[in-house]
Amino acid sequence: MTRAEALSFVREYVKNDGLVRHMLCVEAAMRFYAEKFGEDVELWGITGLLHDFDWEIHPTAEQHPAEGAPILRARGVDDVIVRAILSHGDNTGISRDSLMEKALNACDEITGLIIAVALVRPSKSLYDLEASSVKKKWKDKAFAAGTDRSGMEKAAEEFGIELWEHTGNVILALRRIAPELGLVGNL
Repeated sequence: MTRAEALSFVREYVKNDGLVRHMLCVEAAMRFYAEKFGEDVELWGITGLLHDFDWEIHPTAEQHPAEGAPILRARGVDDVIVRAILSHGDNTGISRDSLMEKALNACDEITGLIIAVALVRPSKSLYDLEASSVKKKWKDKAFAAGTDRSGMEKAAEEFGIELWEHTGNVILALRRIAPELGLVGNL
């Protein structure tokens, strides 16, 4: 599956623009890490792009991503991608063994927190956002209260990258798509 095919597939299943932006964010972070580790950038990027394609049709932890896997397989999506997507759901029983699987888990929720921090800054930009600003908001438990901070810490640890270094890396990755996200801001 090419990137264009994956994006078309996502748009077929996802109508919420915010969810599409989230998947684009995870794709960007996955591409960043694939480059960093000398891995297959297209494979990692497509995995990030597809990871939540079924959230609107399977919006519970019991359904997502397990019930999306047969749809992916029916479309001929590589089983390495399907397994990685299954592994990002804690309810599937699929362990995160490969570096790509660990990366997907580590990049998933942190992207949302980073975007939330960027949106409340005066600049509304990713270009001047630093990990220290995210760390400051991290300490404010009322900010993005629905995020699973302990899950993000555990995911970064399992991925083998210190949380604030990981946060900085994801910010760098997201800067690459800031215009697409509407987060160029007023710099």
